[in-house]
Amino acid sequence: MTTAPDPINLADYERLASELLEAGPGGYYNGGAGDENTLRANAAAWDKITLRPRVCVDVGDLSTAVTVLGEQLSMPILVAPTALQRIAHDDGELAMAQAAQAAGTLMVCSTLASASLAEIAAAAPGAQRWLQLYLCRDRSVSNALVDQAVAAGATAIVVTVDAPYAGIRERDLRSGFVVPEQIDMPGVTAALGRSAGLTVEEFFAMVDPTLTWAKLEEFIESAPLPVLVKGIQCGEDARLACDHGVAGIIASNHGGRQLDNVAPTAELLAEVVDAAGGRVEVLVDGGIRRGSDVCAALALGASAVLIGRPMLWGLTVDGAQGAERVLELLRHELEISLALLGVSSPRQLTRAHVAGA
Repeated sequence: MTTAPDPINLADYERLASELLEAGPGGYYNGGAGDENTLRANAAAWDKITLRPRVCVDVGDLSTAVTVLGEQLSMPILVAPTALQRIAHDDGELAMAQAAQAAGTLMVCSTLASASLAEIAAAAPGAQRWLQLYLCRDRSVSNALVDQAVAAGATAIVVTVDAPYAGIRERDLRSGFVVPEQIDMPGVTAALGRSAGLTVEEFFAMVDPTLTWAKLEEFIESAPLPVLVKGIQCGEDARLACDHGVAGIIASNHGGRQLDNVAPTAELLAEVVDAAGGRVEVLVDGGIRRGSDVCAALALGASAVLIGRPMLWGLTVDGAQGAERVLELLRHELEISLALLGVSSPRQLTRAHVAGA
């Protein structure tokens, strides 16, 4: 009797996770907005980038270590904020934080986490963490979430700016998916002073659709931690973000879950980097599935990438060990890709390593 081989890449984890997740949760995690054109384009766009290796270069001493916004990390790969991870695995965000800690990288915790920031910090006390935040109409709710983050040792806030309203996600509508009653968003309910649960729909009704750059700057000036913005998709907004005091930019289209038919992040990254002009670091997410994709992003000017859905696939398959394995697979692929491109560290990558850039 033979046994199935262990997963050797992220696609293997995607396949295994799809076998374990029911249609509703699977669609919630993996679906996108509208016809899901941007969802598909995000991954396909990285595949279209042609890399330009240099040879006869000493790559005997390789390192994937980087510094991102002053944080020392083992690799330029961060865990993206994804909601309600206990749908994927009973240990949810606690296991994800343990995976990030074991891999030596940073986890961005979602506002819609199914564990409190205090619980996440206790599960992985040595892990580095940021808080992803939606700014609510009632700023006291957002401020309470920030207070939780500071108490839990978070070192930055990532404000999502591309979701004044939730996108139309037809997979969820067709499956009738609802968050199981036993899964709560304790950070939000605590910020509201409630003990009862809150639905995702109720939460998005709380998000401030009147957020402007001026209002964002007011929040940044009062925030006790550096503030990045997530959801920048053009050069004009990248310049405005820098002008209004952000500490960093995440080029992102929300994994294709907000507005369909927007540009995949691989195509918009260079424009955002050029507009930022070195004033702040630029990170990117969306469709990154290989270490060579990470190299392409870094060569185009990103300081690091964030990985979302593949982390959920690993978590679904094998909890903390599965999520850590996803990170280690990416790190290994990154290391080999760096060597074959003729560089010994991520920061040596330049646009000369990308055709046509």
